[in-house]
Amino acid sequence: MPRYDYYCEVNGRTVEVVHRIDERLSTWGEVCTAAGIDTGETRPDTSVRRVITSPPMANTPVGNSHLKNLGFTKLEKRYDGNYENVTRTGGESRIIKPGEAATMPHFHKKHSD
Repeated sequence: MPRYDYYCEVNGRTVEVVHRIDERLSTWGEVCTAAGIDTGETRPDTSVRRVITSPPMANTPVGNSHLKNLGFTKLEKRYDGNYENVTRTGGESRIIKPGEAATMPHFHKKHSD
């Protein structure tokens, strides 16, 4: 389910809640109930408004080297139908060719639980 931020002008607080997309909260009491928090000194029937925020890191571009350092694999499709592994490490192939297992990235070496 999507996350929404609601702002209360009376107490100056913004609270993040999770609810269905077709649901809209209009009071501080509804927001607190959805968030599982106490209303505090603010009256439950106090009006709130939903505020638009961007998702975390949505506007923060990261480069291929940063993704590589985090352990991610990024493949970019090339015009000839092959993929380029722009975050390759060690003995990984730069070009990934569909159907050629030897060119696949070493996912098993990057992923650990």
